[in-house]
Amino acid sequence: MTRIVQSLAEISAPYDALFVDLWGCVHDGVAALPDAVAALQAYRKTGGKVVLLTNSPRPRASVEIQLKGFGVPTDAWDTIATSGDSARAAMFEGIVGDKVYFMGTEEEKAAFFKPLHLLHNPHEITTVPLEEAEGIVCCGAPDAQAEPEVNRPTFLSAKARGLKLLCANPDIVVDRGDRREYCAGALAALYTEMGGESLYFGKPHAPIYDLARRRLAELDPNIPDTRVLAIGDGIHTDIQGAIGENIDCLFITGGLAAAETATKTQPDPQLLDNYLAKHSLSPTYSIGFLR
Repeated sequence: MTRIVQSLAEISAPYDALFVDLWGCVHDGVAALPDAVAALQAYRKTGGKVVLLTNSPRPRASVEIQLKGFGVPTDAWDTIATSGDSARAAMFEGIVGDKVYFMGTEEEKAAFFKPLHLLHNPHEITTVPLEEAEGIVCCGAPDAQAEPEVNRPTFLSAKARGLKLLCANPDIVVDRGDRREYCAGALAALYTEMGGESLYFGKPHAPIYDLARRRLAELDPNIPDTRVLAIGDGIHTDIQGAIGENIDCLFITGGLAAAETATKTQPDPQLLDNYLAKHSLSPTYSIGFLR
């Protein structure tokens, strides 16, 4: 059974590092969450390391610029691991072919296809129309407000040709302020449901945790998983992923699960238990908001 806590400081002493989700925890898609920023700043002053672990399809340099725009100060974190970087590495290794059909915004496209210098012999990737593609790269929907179903005709054609879909962001939805938007994960889920093959690189899947460990090792190579606490508001991304990696986790109930857990400042204990039982997951700790 999860333990409801009042603050990060209440439980942070046994942990040398945090893997912290961004959207819904540190910012709301519009601006930084001041209490969360203050909690991370205080944790870092004790010597703890903060790895921002995000399912953003953007490279980490692009996420850093975005964070600055949201008002998240640089002294609240140490490094960033993104689903986008994990997926980009796989793309430049040719996992879905060299000619790809891209799904997402023009801004996402510009960032995702920037050269990746970590690989010795990256493939030369070009974007082409669907009928010429060897695979699909999905960073999101061009219209995040549209139901994923509008992509069914595209996916029927792709499935008939046996194309694999690389999903750069496994999140299903996010809340931008008070507006809910669909992510690449919703499209990938539809493609899988239709019988297509989707490849995932963000939470809850292993590749992004491997990347987060590498980023952490650059800061301190001697921190084991038992000294890491993962923090997030996505039950099937942040929490499922942490549990799958045997990493302790703190569930932020005031994000995506705010309505189901009746979170205003803290979750309703019985509704929280019901929610966790429904999803068959039990985070180590829970709190209304990161503070």
